[in-house]
Amino acid sequence: MDMKNSRVVVVGGTSGIGLATAKRLATDGAMVSILGRSPARLEAALREIGGSVQGHATDAGDRAALDALFDRLAPVDHLVVAASGGAGAGPFGMVKTEGLREGFEAKFWVHWNAAQSVLPHLAQDGTITLITAASSRLANPGTAGLAAINGALERIVPTLARELAPRRINAVSPGVIDTAWWADKPAQMFETQFRKAPLARPGTAAEVADAVAFLIGNQFVTGIVLDVDGGLHLT
Repeated sequence: MDMKNSRVVVVGGTSGIGLATAKRLATDGAMVSILGRSPARLEAALREIGGSVQGHATDAGDRAALDALFDRLAPVDHLVVAASGGAGAGPFGMVKTEGLREGFEAKFWVHWNAAQSVLPHLAQDGTITLITAASSRLANPGTAGLAAINGALERIVPTLARELAPRRINAVSPGVIDTAWWADKPAQMFETQFRKAPLARPGTAAEVADAVAFLIGNQFVTGIVLDVDGGLHLT
């Protein structure tokens, strides 16, 4: 698919995978708008990407704000939802209900609301790409909450692919990616996790962005969750 002049919205596009995706799609010629809650991070991201990328300081957890923004941005060809969060992690017996709810609010409901909000403005041959996480299927102790959040997102992908066709709905499921998400985690934990994968290295945000670009560009792919995890799902 020729991305030139395609209108793309990246929710959570101010850092990590979302920022790398915005860069990649802008380089491919798309007209990219990035959404983020922090005005300071938004400005920094826009400076880093350069070009004609637009930025909007918006709380993607606020459905009314999302609806109003998509009304202004319409029409939209492609939506990428890269909003993330770590709330809900920890040993099962220690995870507080409030913490798990916070995790769902920060990720699941942002993805759900963004997909619903864009729908009236999404091109008939448009796409929605969700960024989930390998925790959905790894059965890794201490990640039951994250598995619930990301697993819920991954299960709606095939259903929406049928329901919303000919629009295409897919997800990318990253493994251990070298982003700021790991900044507050012990370095030993980071290394231990990425060494569980056959490739035994962390991925890069740019490699995940490549996968997003593939799912947007290949017009015969829908309803899949694409693992970008160095083979972590094989263990």
